[in-house]
Amino acid sequence: MTDPADNHQPTAMPNIARYLGHAGLLPQIACLIAMLVADETWRFNALMLAHTYAALIFTFLGGLWWGIAAAGSAQGRSVPDWLYWAAIAPSLVALASFIPLWLIGLTWIGPMLLLLGLCLMASPLVDKRLADFAPEWWLKLRWPLSVRLGGLSVILGVIAWGI
Repeated sequence: MTDPADNHQPTAMPNIARYLGHAGLLPQIACLIAMLVADETWRFNALMLAHTYAALIFTFLGGLWWGIAAAGSAQGRSVPDWLYWAAIAPSLVALASFIPLWLIGLTWIGPMLLLLGLCLMASPLVDKRLADFAPEWWLKLRWPLSVRLGGLSVILGVIAWGI
């Protein structure tokens, strides 16, 4: 009989992926705490860090999607063209979210955090379409992490926007 905790099974989620994935929520949690207890300067810094972190993680997801597509192609599987387009979209959205903040000089981070948060929350829809290419445990990790990180980003965006 196979032990379900045995991470050598191809369908078992590696513990390291679970632990590090959930540890990836800590920066956004720290930013939320700073927003609730810090002074004005620290709140602005926390928002900038939260925005940057959400953008980085969203871009990271695009890289993962590209890697999954490349691995599928290397295995001789037919990878749909849309997957490559989907893989570059997060980097373009993340970059575009910085334009109002640094190029134009606006300080309204709230809408950009909302945008990134909603994109993160929607990202498992792409993951679901990767079911034929990604490990079986992929969605079990991605759904909760995306909803939580996206949700934290949305909450921070709402606080920043003053809604």
